[in-house]
Amino acid sequence: MTDVLTADDPLYDELYDVRREAESMGNFIERDVTGEIHALRAKAPVHKGKLREILGLPLTYERHQYAVGRQHYTALSYEACEAAFRNPTVFSNKVQMDPKVGEKGTGLLELDPPRHRAYRRTIQPKFQMNEALGWWRQKTIDAIIERLVDRLSQGDRAELNIEYCARIPVYTITTAIGLDGDEALRFRHAYLNSTSSSRDISMEKRIENFQLVESLLLNLVEARRKEPRDDLISYLLESTLKLPGQAPRPLTDEEIMTHAKLVMVAGGGTSWRQMGITLFALLTHPNQLDEVKANRELLEDAIEEGLRWEPTAPYHYRLVLEDVDFYGHRIEEGAVLELGLGPANRDPSRWDNPDAFDVHRPKLTNTAFGLGTHRCLGMNVARVEMSRGINSLLDAFPNLRLDPDAEPPFMTGGLEQRGPSGLPVLLR
Repeated sequence: MTDVLTADDPLYDELYDVRREAESMGNFIERDVTGEIHALRAKAPVHKGKLREILGLPLTYERHQYAVGRQHYTALSYEACEAAFRNPTVFSNKVQMDPKVGEKGTGLLELDPPRHRAYRRTIQPKFQMNEALGWWRQKTIDAIIERLVDRLSQGDRAELNIEYCARIPVYTITTAIGLDGDEALRFRHAYLNSTSSSRDISMEKRIENFQLVESLLLNLVEARRKEPRDDLISYLLESTLKLPGQAPRPLTDEEIMTHAKLVMVAGGGTSWRQMGITLFALLTHPNQLDEVKANRELLEDAIEEGLRWEPTAPYHYRLVLEDVDFYGHRIEEGAVLELGLGPANRDPSRWDNPDAFDVHRPKLTNTAFGLGTHRCLGMNVARVEMSRGINSLLDAFPNLRLDPDAEPPFMTGGLEQRGPSGLPVLLR
């Protein structure tokens, strides 16, 4: 029987190519804008206008339909971004809602407190660090990594982006949800090609993919209701939702499916790119890689530094719910504030020499996982995936290094999502 985790599949190349992903979304950028953003932040922490417009980039990409046609402002300093994150009553996640749907069927990403808090409590306990180090490792992460390392051991070279980084998160989440086998890639492919960001997909195919996703998840919910197992769907079926002013109740099938879509798509996407970024940083800084090999306690520092240095999702957006004076601007209700997590993480007022990757950098909180109410649900699982994944690589392949005969990797993607072009390595 074919092991779908370790088998070659053309969907990996389609779904886990950072540049192709950006091009399909319409937000790919050619140039490095780091210096331009440093200059903007030096002038002011917040600027009026879309960052794309300020930088002279194409305006063909709209991340959130609810933001279309609204006045934009852009926060680039750590202090300004933190202030917005900490004030969800003014700076709202409602900007992510589908205007055709409204609050019906929305998930954690679109909700504000207190509804957000109530829904998050139905799933948050399964994503605490003790669960990440226990249940997630034992049920999914360690076995997946072991099988992938065994596969890599059959050769002397590898492309770690496709053969390793792409596979760990998507199969971790899929197994945890309760799906089996190649449903991992099929689900991700169908979901990504069912949304409005699927620019190259016809409406007919979007609807077809949407129906596939809905039926797959609904069937899973129905199966677990009849026969519970040790997975997230069964856990959610036992969870109790306590909305303000309402009697406690179980989650509806639609609410369970919405949670599942979030963890499947977010967990299978951002963790892949961020693991690749950490490996890219170490492989392109061989002296620091040697230090990590010799002292594995430095790996946690390397992961945190990778999150600061190059967060894979460097911009978040907020809808302004009331008129507010904010860092030199009178921002009116209904405007959109772009939060530059990437620029905030390279703010020289907080970090010395911020463009350098340095595993010995003093530890300060960064914005890679967000801050406050919407701090990333899956960050503990992601950290464990990266830590276990990289440690296992270094254990199995102590001479791991970039392949000098391959094209050197580089950071690429859209303004709104980043990752390495590839990770060609020699294993021995």
